[in-house]
Formats: sequence, C-alpha cells, structure tokens
Amino acid sequence: MTPYDLTTRAARAGEEARPAGSTPLVEPIYQSTVYAFPDLETLDRAMSGEEPASFYYRNGTPNAATLERALAGLEGTEAALVAASGMAAISAALLGLLKTGDHVVADARVYGVTYALLAEELPRLGIEVSFVDACDPAEVEAAFRDTTRVLHVESLTNPLMTVPDVPALAQIAHARGALLSVDNTFASPAVFRPAGHGADLVTHSVSKYLSGHSAALGGVVCGRADLIAQARTRLLRLGGTISAFDAWMTLQGLKTLGLRMRAHSGNAQAVADVLVNHPRVRAVYHPGLSDHPQFHRAMELFPDGFGGMLAAEIEDAPGFVRALAGRIPLAPSLADVMTTLSWPWGTSHRPLPEGERRRLGITPELLRLSVGIEDIGDLLGDLEAALD
Repeated sequence: MTPYDLTTRAARAGEEARPAGSTPLVEPIYQSTVYAFPDLETLDRAMSGEEPASFYYRNGTPNAATLERALAGLEGTEAALVAASGMAAISAALLGLLKTGDHVVADARVYGVTYALLAEELPRLGIEVSFVDACDPAEVEAAFRDTTRVLHVESLTNPLMTVPDVPALAQIAHARGALLSVDNTFASPAVFRPAGHGADLVTHSVSKYLSGHSAALGGVVCGRADLIAQARTRLLRLGGTISAFDAWMTLQGLKTLGLRMRAHSGNAQAVADVLVNHPRVRAVYHPGLSDHPQFHRAMELFPDGFGGMLAAEIEDAPGFVRALAGRIPLAPSLADVMTTLSWPWGTSHRPLPEGERRRLGITPELLRLSVGIEDIGDLLGDLEAALD
C-alpha cells in the first residue's frame, strides 16, 4: 500500500486513539461537532430516534445527554432538556406549548428577564399574558380564561423570597386543563422538587445552584417526556444548544449539590436571624423568619431548608456595599460558594418599569444576598463590621 502523503496523515492524526482496557472515572468532554456512522442504516436509526445517538452538536452532545439524565433523576421527572441558558430553557418550554391566541397566567414577581419575555416577546407572537400575585389563589383563579394554557411561577421568588402554594396552584391549573410551570432556580432539587407537588414543567438556570461555582452557563427544563420533546424541537430550531464544556462543568458541580445546599441554607438562616435585629436593617426577606407572610407554608414545603438566598432593605445601601468591598463582592448573579451581593433595582429587575418595581417592593435600597458556604463566624463578622 502506498504511504499516505503528510497532508493526509496530518488531517487524520489521532483519530485511531481510543481508551482500551479501562474506563475514565470522569466523563470526557466530547467537543466534536459531528459524529461518523458505519452505514446508512445506523445513521437512519439515529436520526429517527429509534436508536438515539449523537450526530451533530446542535442536536446535543454526550455531555448534554448525561446532564439531562442526571437532572431528570434529581427533579423526579421522565425527561429533561438542557439549553444554553436558563432563559433559553424557559423560552423553549413555553414555545413548545403555546401558539397564537393562547393565554398565560404568570406571577408578577418572576425574574426580570422572564417578565420581559412574557410581557414583550410573547405578545409579539399573539400570546396574551396576565400577571398576578401567585400567593393569592383567588386572584390566580380569576385570571384564567378558556384559552389559558400555562401558569408560570417561581418556587421561591426573586428577590423577595415569597413562597407560592405550588400544590394548590397545580390543582387550579389542572382543573382548567392548563399546565403548571415552576422555575426552581432559587431552591434547587436539594430542597424542593416541584414535580412531586404537581408541577408539569420545572426549569432552572443551571448556572446557579446546580453548578454552583459561577463557571458554567446553561439552563434546563424537566418534565413529562412528551412535553420535553416539544420543547426540544423548538430549542433545536432556535439554536439554543448548551456547550459540551458547560454541560461537563455543570455535572462536576452537581456532584456536591446536597452538601453545598445544606451549608447555603444554614448560613442564610443565620444571616437572616442577625440582620433582622440590626437597627440599620429596615426589612429582611427570608422564608425562615417567623414574620414571613408564608412562613408556615414554607416550613411545610421546604423541610430541608430554603437555600442561600435572602434580601434586605438597608439604610445607606451604597455605603454598606462600599464597606464590604474586598470581602463580599457586588456581582449580578447568585449561588456561588462564596457570598455575593446584588442590586435587583439596577440588575435582575431593571427590565421592569420603575412603577412596577416599586409596586412589587423592589426599591433602590433593596439588596439581595446570595449567602455562600464560608465559615459562618467569618461571614457574620464581615456583615456586622460593614453595618457598624
């Protein structure tokens, strides 16, 4: 056989290398954008879904498939779909269900970009949206129409930590032939699993507690297999594919989810208990405080803790932030293992009109704390020093 030219050998270099005799303990990162098949029949079975297999990056990688199986298992659902971001997951979930003429009922306290999607983007497609107080079942029920297809809420709302009655909302939606969609980002399945309380779809920004280290971007929607299949079709057409590396990084963080969430929850409760008694703190929003409006519901639905989130109105909030510089960063995200501060007025809820922000209780003085897993003595020392 005539030896191949160097150009040919370079183009094909390394393709024969495969592990033999051992299995990697950690799944490799599958960066290939396309996969080869031995014959037309095998390719056809893969494309039809008869024998699922990776074939093109946009349609999903082995890393994404592994993460989907893991997250469906943790949320207790039949299937899951991972996406490039939390908003990509929510968009795919809703667009998989809705068409022109349909109607959505949504909690007015949802994340600011979700609010913008519902208030601005869906109406452009001829889909109407009514915003309600999801903690008021009568108001929710009154908003339903014959064309209502979805009720969308958050298990713990961003940033004021209200606690909708997910089981009651599921009953309301199902009695009217609609589906309940729950964004579970603030809780994670370590402390709350909405599908076990009647939710049909559960979404997350996996960039938050599921990965836990501010190092991966992605989203997921979990639910019945038929609903996930509809969402997958929309996502593939819109191109919102998670990268193999982000899926891989999320899975590495996921392995410590239970340990992290116990630390987040305990530390956040301790911080809330201290802040609520400080004279510079006007209000603290955390469901573990006995004066929280849904305290008893929260204790029933979240027996394993409430995660690491809380919000507080602090006298001279800008001064408080400056006093924490170099110790607790001001960062417009959440759920890192280190504690961070955020300013909902100017970041997460900036898309809402000013009047709506104030009506919901989101003021320029409100700060959101994502409480990390640091030593609680060190953390309280930093906060108390900044307040004093």
